[in-house]
Amino acid sequence: MRFRSFNLSDAKDYIVTALILVFALAIMIGRHQGGIDTLRKISVTGLSLLEEPLANIRVYRQALNTNTYLQRQNILLQDELSRLRSIEQENRELRRLLGYRERSQFELAPVSIVGKQLTGSNNILTIDAGKSDGLEDGMPLVTSDGLIGKIVLTGTYYSQVMPYYNSLFRVSARIQENQAHGIVSWPGDIYGELVMDFVPKTIPIDSGFVVETSGNSNQFPGGIPIGKVIRSEPEPGRETQRIYLEPFVMLADIAQGFVIEFQPDTSIVNLQQDYNQLFE
Repeated sequence: MRFRSFNLSDAKDYIVTALILVFALAIMIGRHQGGIDTLRKISVTGLSLLEEPLANIRVYRQALNTNTYLQRQNILLQDELSRLRSIEQENRELRRLLGYRERSQFELAPVSIVGKQLTGSNNILTIDAGKSDGLEDGMPLVTSDGLIGKIVLTGTYYSQVMPYYNSLFRVSARIQENQAHGIVSWPGDIYGELVMDFVPKTIPIDSGFVVETSGNSNQFPGGIPIGKVIRSEPEPGRETQRIYLEPFVMLADIAQGFVIEFQPDTSIVNLQQDYNQLFE
């Protein structure tokens, strides 16, 4: 096997050739420097034109993510705000009830309203207290604003209350300003309006007068606010007028109340029974 010996003259040729190529490349670059600068500007301009829409896409995606995050935060804040408003409303109602209990002359049993049926003419409420709490049929249910109704069915731990928005509900009432007496009921067609009947036409009635329980029926103690007068109309063919009133208590909003531990006067009850037996 033979090895080719290194020839010094060949290396010299390679070096000279390389130097010539480098020199030629330098001359070419020097002659075309303007073209290279133009090419560089075009490249930079093209890249900037491509970068602008890409940057807009990045900004749009970032704005979209931010908008989604803010919408979620807005929903959470709305839910928190609604909860705080509900708590504030409950606290106001509890403070009013506490003040009413302190200044009331009646024996009161605090209750929560756990059921409402306010969709027809025979409406009913359910409270979380019954016979085990000393409640009985006929006891009135009130709030700090006024009368709600009366207990009509008592269980061991729960009771059902007939509210004033019931076509069978009746309460003997009087007007504070002139002591005119009548019977308050609900016609069964319009929520937010009660009527007071059997008031003589000769008694002047004005809007804003306060109507309260009279205590004459021996079913409700006297002095419980019911509502305020809206208007009055004479009844055709009669010597009486019908008085329309707005109730003080909004049944749709109430959650707590008091049952007045009121017991009818037994002597009056016995007299009424004796009277009824006279005509049997």
